[in-house]
Amino acid sequence: MSRISVRGFAVASATAVTTVGAVVGVASGSDQGTTPQVEATAADATLLAEIPVGHNVQAQTASLTQQADTQSDAADTAAKKGAEEAARKQAAEDATAKKDAADAAAKKEAEEKEQAKKDAEEREKKDEVGSRSAARDASDFAVKSSYSTAEVQAMARQMVPGDQFQCFSNIVNNESSWDYTATNASSGAYGLVQSLPASKMSSAGADWRTNPATQIKWGLGYMNERYGSPCGAWSFWQANQWY
Repeated sequence: MSRISVRGFAVASATAVTTVGAVVGVASGSDQGTTPQVEATAADATLLAEIPVGHNVQAQTASLTQQADTQSDAADTAAKKGAEEAARKQAAEDATAKKDAADAAAKKEAEEKEQAKKDAEEREKKDEVGSRSAARDASDFAVKSSYSTAEVQAMARQMVPGDQFQCFSNIVNNESSWDYTATNASSGAYGLVQSLPASKMSSAGADWRTNPATQIKWGLGYMNERYGSPCGAWSFWQANQWY
């Protein structure tokens, strides 16, 4: 038996007894028994008022708790979904940013390579043009009866482009040791660059035998025409010991 039914039964019983007592008291004509019985009835009414709702309260509490749990679960689910969506969005943005950065870096690298290629081609073109044209011509130097090694080298420095001079000097040093009258007894090669035959140098000037400037002019033209530059001629000379 539940709590409410027990208490209800007890109250009902007490009320019935009180009522019977009151009736008996009235019947017996006793005034003293009436007041206590009335007080007992009021007390019984108070007890009835204190009886809890019971199952209805429990059901309402359970319903409210369930609703609160449902709302909490829904809020958690929404929060989780929002967080996942934000994470996906951030990941997509990060991936896009990385791709853009990689593309920009690749583009910059390609541009730098292209520019470096253009710069190299431009330098090569300038070097080629420079190597094919003397800074000064043989006719710019005064004609003398003889020239020292230092004077001949000074002429060469002024006629041969600066970036090609060392290569030109290496060849001349190995061929004639800067002696513009050097003659190869066996082949007949002659001059600073050992032209063979020697008469080839006449295309640069009639004074090819005695003017080192004329020999330098011819030798520079020969190296440019056949090997591209004095340095090209020097590379060939190193590999073959002749050019």
